[in-house]
Amino acid sequence: MTERVRVREMFPPGHIRTPFYLRGKTGEVERVLGPFGVPEQLAYGLTANREKLYRVRFTMREVWGEAAENPDDTLDAEIFAHWLIPAED
Repeated sequence: MTERVRVREMFPPGHIRTPFYLRGKTGEVERVLGPFGVPEQLAYGLTANREKLYRVRFTMREVWGEAAENPDDTLDAEIFAHWLIPAED
């Protein structure tokens, strides 16, 4: 079973690694990459929490809606756990 997740719609100031265009979008966890230091903390020289990093797969239909040229093509993005919540289907 594939885990479906939604990217949080957060807009914090500063260094952010989660692409703006994926916020609020739903995708499937393709794999867990392991724990890494959170770059949003590392960018400011802080001691970073170690957090799971996920590779999440989105369809172009989900990302771009009706404007998607090839709606069934996919895009993978690596997103830290604090940006993800379970998807409500």
